[in-house]
Amino acid sequence: MHHWKNKLGLVLATLTILLAGCAQEEPGIDVKAAAELQKKGGLLLDVRQPDEYVEGHAPDSKLVPLARIKSRMAELTPYKDKPVAVICRSGRRSALAVSELREAGFTQVQNVDGGMLAWQKAGLPLVQGEDGQIAEPAK
Repeated sequence: MHHWKNKLGLVLATLTILLAGCAQEEPGIDVKAAAELQKKGGLLLDVRQPDEYVEGHAPDSKLVPLARIKSRMAELTPYKDKPVAVICRSGRRSALAVSELREAGFTQVQNVDGGMLAWQKAGLPLVQGEDGQIAEPAK
């Protein structure tokens, strides 16, 4: 009988440690705050693939696919001490990009919570295609 209590205690201790680690992650920025940041001169950096970007992206966002962040760092250097919001489809790739940018010395970089999925859900402007046609907001 004592045996299962020890296992339960171990499981609970492990969960507590894991949850404490998650709580230490820096919170991101929501899509509406990211849109405001961009209006005020900040960079909205899209790290998806070009085909995803063409399907729909935030107006005036800059596309630099995650795999090219390091090789295109010189393009981003002017924003090293300025606000940068990083977006992808759901927030996973952008979180990786945020880590890379912070390692490179970017001081005001944030992940956009929920990515383009949340952007669309919020009804924020969306541009499709390479020619920048405005798409109808998602309903």
